[in-house]
Amino acid sequence: MSAPGPLTHIGASGEAHMVDVGDKAETERLAVAEGRVAMQASTLATIRAGDAKKGDVLGTARIAGIMAAKRAHELIPLCHALLLSKVTVEIEPDEGLPGLVVRATAKLTGRTGVEMEALTAVSVACLTIYDMAKAIDRGMTITGIRLIEKTGGKSGAWRAGGEG
Repeated sequence: MSAPGPLTHIGASGEAHMVDVGDKAETERLAVAEGRVAMQASTLATIRAGDAKKGDVLGTARIAGIMAAKRAHELIPLCHALLLSKVTVEIEPDEGLPGLVVRATAKLTGRTGVEMEALTAVSVACLTIYDMAKAIDRGMTITGIRLIEKTGGKSGAWRAGGEG
């Protein structure tokens, strides 16, 4: 594994600043992130059956995640506003947790990466699942939010568990 480079959002005097990406080449960039919502098996069964009192938990969480990706720059200081070409949020049950695995993909052609958009989508989708099911299971936990892979840009491809 190579050593990390310098922090790009910190100036010479230690002050925070927004990175100038104006001279960077436009490339196709993609990022995939995931997270998990662990819950009681009965809560998972209720969500899968579509019987949650607040409505369609999975559909609402997908929409919330997509909306959040589009607004990441409003939530995260120094994050660029991006013209995303694609955002998907997939939610799959995992009986082994028990719970749900949330995976988000963000894509664009541009000068900066979309990792924060994918991570924001996953985070908000997980929070939405919690909000919609908390009446039946306040003990749910949100865990494992992480970047799975990214492609594009000067640094190229990266995948969790190994580079490239």
